[in-house]
Amino acid sequence: MICTFGDVTDVVWWRELGLPNRTILGFDGRILAEAPAEELFTDAGRAAYAELAGKTVFSAKARMVELLAESGDLIGEPRKITHPVKFFEKGDKPLEIVSTRQWYITNGARDEKLRDELLAAGQELAFHPDFMRVRYENWVGGLTGDWLISRQRFFGVPIPVWYPLDADGEPVRSQPIVPSEDQLPVDPSSDAAPGYDESRRGVPGGFVGEHDIMDTWATSSLTPQIAGGWETDPELFDLVFPYALRSQGQDIIRTWLFSTVLRARLEHGQTPWRHAGISGFIVDPDRKKMSKSKGNVVTPQGLLDEHGSDAVRYWAASSKLGTDAAFDPQNPKQIKIGRRLAIKVLNAAKFVYSFPGATPAPVVEERREATRLETTAITNPLDLDMLAELARVVTESTRAYEAFDHARALEVTEQFFWTFCDDYLELVKERAYTGEGAAQASAVAALRLAIDVMLRLLAPVIPFATEEVWSWTHDGSVHTAAWPTVEELPATEPRGLLAATSAALIGIRRAKTDAKASQKTPVTSAVLAGPAILAEAADDLRAVGRIARLDLTEADEVAVSDVVLAELPEG
Repeated sequence: MICTFGDVTDVVWWRELGLPNRTILGFDGRILAEAPAEELFTDAGRAAYAELAGKTVFSAKARMVELLAESGDLIGEPRKITHPVKFFEKGDKPLEIVSTRQWYITNGARDEKLRDELLAAGQELAFHPDFMRVRYENWVGGLTGDWLISRQRFFGVPIPVWYPLDADGEPVRSQPIVPSEDQLPVDPSSDAAPGYDESRRGVPGGFVGEHDIMDTWATSSLTPQIAGGWETDPELFDLVFPYALRSQGQDIIRTWLFSTVLRARLEHGQTPWRHAGISGFIVDPDRKKMSKSKGNVVTPQGLLDEHGSDAVRYWAASSKLGTDAAFDPQNPKQIKIGRRLAIKVLNAAKFVYSFPGATPAPVVEERREATRLETTAITNPLDLDMLAELARVVTESTRAYEAFDHARALEVTEQFFWTFCDDYLELVKERAYTGEGAAQASAVAALRLAIDVMLRLLAPVIPFATEEVWSWTHDGSVHTAAWPTVEELPATEPRGLLAATSAALIGIRRAKTDAKASQKTPVTSAVLAGPAILAEAADDLRAVGRIARLDLTEADEVAVSDVVLAELPEG
């Protein structure tokens, strides 16, 4: 049985079963004066309907019970019940569903061929992460009705249609008046219909404009076309469409993503982009999605003012696509780490450029030649091993970005950057400052080449700090510079020298700390056990540790022992 539209279930059944619509309730909430499908009524039925006409829903219900009782068709006595009903937003009256004329776009719900095309389009798209694809497929497969795009609001994009009025001034909706393509855009509420002038608006034999506007997704589903200059800049549109990537949230896969794919399929017969990057939610410390309705939203302006744009961007880039990011406004730890990274980039670069001859030529053409010369100047084994490790980072970071895993790209780059600052810089700074000839030139060239590469690796995450440093030594922007490649670095394989030397440096520092001595305290002698390769960095270890005599013994594990600190004069 399908009765009046008491709830959404009635609407769904009516729509899915394709039943005729017989409206009895008007916009004013009262029973219509004229009965629908008059031929279905008996004389008694017509008389009963006449008594209900004009009544509110509540009065009509009461009178209907009375009519059934009077005719003897009521079984039992009426009794009051309580049951859940829908209320309209911010109102105190139950929601009544009325039938209206609306605009739809076919979406595959009733067109099996189109539905199969849309499912195939979902397979053509590369979802990142891939498991988000199932949300699109479930939505397409579960559609039961076409896409309702019309809304009854004051503000929005108008539907460009007019209707002629008959001799009684009633709209002839079966004969809509549409503008030609070259007349668009038009607003039917202020523009006269083709073939009419404004004086004929709203009068018998004249015209009337469509009052409905399009819903949000009906217009935003054309963002790729609008951004690409569709129908206005054919050259640009041919260059950019279809696009490479759409970035968006997971909660609007069924709306924005689907509607955009649908419109592109209907308009162009293809998908609007090749990749869909789907982000997770920002959640509070209790793992609840942040939303205005829950009152747990944190606006970013205060964070930007306190920590800077780079720090906030770093926090955002630390989460993988499709993964929720927890944020605690009382303890924004990750944002503070991002700020520390941005400041360290500035300080490390300033430190590197303080070495003699470490500031390269700022002209791009000269810079390329300088980079080539720097690479040939790098001969020290420790410098070469550091750059070999950097080449590995370039390869892994590039591969991660190509897989749309920006969090992994940041992770490997950041790990190397801190090793570079905490260990490598300390190991070679004496050689870079006071070394002689090829030894010094190798250190300085390796330092500036590494900074040049790391700035480009970190630029997508901390764009302002890297842009500032880049401007010190380059013309143009770091964001338009070529992405680093391993071809820019010496063609050597990592040998583990940097890692072993870093471990030795940690051992030397710990020995001084255990002796409650300053790191600047000279060391008379020390014994360093470790791989034989450590001998290649012995001079740098002696210099950084201020070690007069360093004896090396071969071992599998790195260890520092028999450290004898120099006796310093009192005072």
